[in-house]
Amino acid sequence: MIAIVILISGRGSNMASLLAAVDAGTLPVRIAAVLANRPDAGGLETAAARGVPTGVVDHRHFARREDFDTAMAAAIDAFAPELVVLAGFMRILGEAFVRHYDGRLINIHPSLLPTFPGLHTHRRALSEGVRIHGCTVHFVTPDLDHGPIIVQAAVPVLDGDDEDTLAARVLAQEHQVYPLAVRWFAEGRLRVHAGRVVLDSPQSKHGALIAPQTFAG
Repeated sequence: MIAIVILISGRGSNMASLLAAVDAGTLPVRIAAVLANRPDAGGLETAAARGVPTGVVDHRHFARREDFDTAMAAAIDAFAPELVVLAGFMRILGEAFVRHYDGRLINIHPSLLPTFPGLHTHRRALSEGVRIHGCTVHFVTPDLDHGPIIVQAAVPVLDGDDEDTLAARVLAQEHQVYPLAVRWFAEGRLRVHAGRVVLDSPQSKHGALIAPQTFAG
């Protein structure tokens, strides 16, 4: 059973989905720690209530990003994790940090990458008029939101959607696919070849999401 460390900045809803999957026996990992860059991150209390060690490396105490990265890496490495999971961690990590965890650092992003990297993804999706939106779990590289893609989930964009309703629909899928991606990693079923993730598992060629979808009657 591999050890993972989860990094958060806020409420940690994706962290909570990972904790729930561990409790349910569907995610064969040990959550060694939850670390935050903000002492007021609500997810710290959630993790502590479940008996998970927590810690804070406050980015505001560091004049340089590199110094914060070094301190965060030291805090992570104290738990010797095989995988580091970014779950709503709202800090851009420097190249040296990312290289240190090459192949064992993953993130979830609320868009179907490579579309809409960065912030305000739901607002931008609505502005562009896309009919399908979603989320992506990917390995982290020095290029922001452009690492090899592990898994994606898509949802329809409905005519009456605003940012909140679309974000809620995407978030529900995030809570499904992030534990799945971590499980695949823990089971040794992921490898990166030529910049693409190859999954050692049977895959279905059937099924599609078509949007907008209408119903007769």
